[in-house]
Amino acid sequence: MAKADPKKETKHIAVAGNIGSGKTTLTTMLAKHYKWQPHFEDVEHNPYLVDFYEDMHRWSFNLQIYFLNNRIKHLIDIRNGKETVVQDRTVFEDAYIFAPNLFDMGLMTKRDYENYSSFFQNLKALIKPPDLLIYLKASIPTLVDQIQKRGRGYEENIRLDYLKRLNGFYNKWIETYKDGPLLIIDVDNCNFAEKEEDFAEVVKKIDAQLYGLFSKK
Repeated sequence: MAKADPKKETKHIAVAGNIGSGKTTLTTMLAKHYKWQPHFEDVEHNPYLVDFYEDMHRWSFNLQIYFLNNRIKHLIDIRNGKETVVQDRTVFEDAYIFAPNLFDMGLMTKRDYENYSSFFQNLKALIKPPDLLIYLKASIPTLVDQIQKRGRGYEENIRLDYLKRLNGFYNKWIETYKDGPLLIIDVDNCNFAEKEEDFAEVVKKIDAQLYGLFSKK
């Protein structure tokens, strides 16, 4: 029997990380380098995002359900498609990072959080995790610096303690992640957006994960 080609089997690369960690930038760069199909988080057409940042308690459940619905749809499209896709943010981040953080902060009611969590667990049994999860780990100063650089108006009201809490949930999730291959990129020490050598190092690590250390692309 002929050996399967791992390049053809790989269909879903996911980029995870806190707000401002560089997910969209890396997704764009990887899509161009590998000729993958990029899947971005649509923040411009999100009907809840602006309202959420103005009144998190009122809109937290609505926002999380919107994200969950869209990401499940994306996962279905990815698995049914023929192209390898690199995705900006994962469905797991909504369930393990943002929703529990909102609940812990008192910005989502116990009833809504339990409803959301139960819904996610039912859906999780029907979805497949990414073939490779790339986690962009960044300190709070790095996140704040990159958020300020991109200048999105609705992000001006993000509180520092909110970013810190999210980082805590991210670290907890990644420490226990067992759903598939994982690559951690230290954004504090890897400026892949501006330094070619840093991006080349990221590509080298991805190649090793997907194709083996001695593979030639």
